[in-house]
Parts: sequence; C-alpha cells; structure tokens
Amino acid sequence: MGAADIAFPNLGIYLNNVPKSFEIFGFSIAFYGVLIAIGMIAGTVVAAKMAKRAEWNPEYVWDFVIYAIIISVICARIYYVIFQWQYYKDDLLSIFNLRQGGLAIYGGVIGAFSTVFAYSKIKKISPYQLGDVCVGGLILGQAIGRWGNFFNREVFGEYTNNILAMQLPIEAVRKSDISDALGATIIDGTNYIQVHPTFLYESLWNLMVFVLIVVFFKKRAFIGEVILWYLGGYGLGRAWIEGIRTDQLYIPGTHIPVSQVLAIILVVFSVVMDIVVRTKNKKKAVKE
Repeated sequence: MGAADIAFPNLGIYLNNVPKSFEIFGFSIAFYGVLIAIGMIAGTVVAAKMAKRAEWNPEYVWDFVIYAIIISVICARIYYVIFQWQYYKDDLLSIFNLRQGGLAIYGGVIGAFSTVFAYSKIKKISPYQLGDVCVGGLILGQAIGRWGNFFNREVFGEYTNNILAMQLPIEAVRKSDISDALGATIIDGTNYIQVHPTFLYESLWNLMVFVLIVVFFKKRAFIGEVILWYLGGYGLGRAWIEGIRTDQLYIPGTHIPVSQVLAIILVVFSVVMDIVVRTKNKKKAVKE
C-alpha cells in the first residue's frame, strides 16, 4: 500500500492513490471544498422543495441561502479558530487559509440560525417556518460535506477493528490528529493507523435524520417543531461520535469537548421544548 492509499480492510475495500485535490487549467481544487459546495447546493434545492410542501414561498429560501452560506462559513471558521487558537496565534494570516480544512460544523449551524432570525426580521416572515423548511436541507448538506473529511484524511477516531475500520497512512494525517493511544501498523513499508471513520458515522447518521425529517415533515405538531427535530437528532448523534474523535475542540483550560457539551445541551433543550409546546397547545385546544 502507498502513502496516498485509504483502506477499509474488514470490508475488503482498498483505494489506491486517493487525491486531496485535482487541477483544472493549472489551478488546484480541493475535494474538501467541492464536497462542501455540493452539499450547499443539494441542501438549498431540498429546502426549496420543503417550502413547497409547507405551501410556503420557496423564493424566501433562495434569497435567504445566499446570506446564510456566507455567514455560516465565516462562523464555522471563527468557531474552529477560537478553540484551536494555539495553532493560529503566531501566524494570524493562516486563519484565512481554508484549503486544509478547519471549519467547525457547530459554528456554521450557529451562523445559519443567526441568519434565519435576522433575515426573517428584515423580511417580516416567521423564522420558525423558515427554519422548518431549511433544516432538512441543512442536515443533508452536512451529510455530503462530511465526505470532504475523507479526502483530507481527518475527522477520525481512536483504534478499532470493527467492520467499518479505516486505515490511513500516518504521513498523510495531521500530527495533531494522532493521539498517544493510536498504534501504527507497517504495511508494505508504510506506517498506517487503523481508526474509527467518524466522518462516515456522522454522514450516515445525518442521512438517517434527513430521511426522518422528510418523512414526518407533514406530521409536525407546530411550526418550529422540525427545527427541534434537527437540533435533537443531530445533537444525539454528535454527542456520541464526538466522544471517540481524536481532533476534539476543548473548552479552554479543560479537556472537555465543547461540541459534545453543546450537542448534549441541544438534545435536552429540543426534547424539553417539544414537550412544553405540545402540552401548551393541547391545553389551549381544550380551552377553545
């Protein structure tokens, strides 16, 4: 096996010379960026279709997403840099180099929801309706975008020998992503690590949440409930997946993964809010 190979040995899958980028007219284009762009486009199309299912004007989605993408990317980068400040404090210009990754999904989610409320206030529309029709597209975009991590050889966990175990050459992985607990295996003269493909776990989980949102969208009990499904569904998966990643972002001064804490908070919040609003609506219906 070579230094650019990626393998899933327990599945019998061996991929040779997997590139991180390709060239067009001499310009290098990273697969990471391509996958994120595809995710954004697919997510927007889905959100527009969900708007039609809700008998709502899809033009709001097409207009909103232009601002949401820009702000989300900026917030995703800010979130990552804040919790990895030690790698950027001595080279501030590297903050603007996105070609090697470094976008935190939760930062992007925070940016997206902030844009939802700002845009809705300006347009005088319901932010909860806008959120409901957009979160299905958001989770689909996340599922697709995670494959950019595959090409970058990042977002993986500790050692495993389960059916989905992935082998990566050490020299193709960032040193900061390799934990002390990971042992190396020499295959044909190349040092490999065998890890949990957490990017794949999250992608599959997100696809499941996406399907559930699409299937049960018409059964939402109130406007805004689909947002809670997204927050709870994504948070539930992220809470356990984050626990086995080697590239966790920690709360400053601690060894507590910030994204895991945020995920758990959002799961609790979404469940409590769904119960509260449903109960409130039932009581209101009885009185009427």
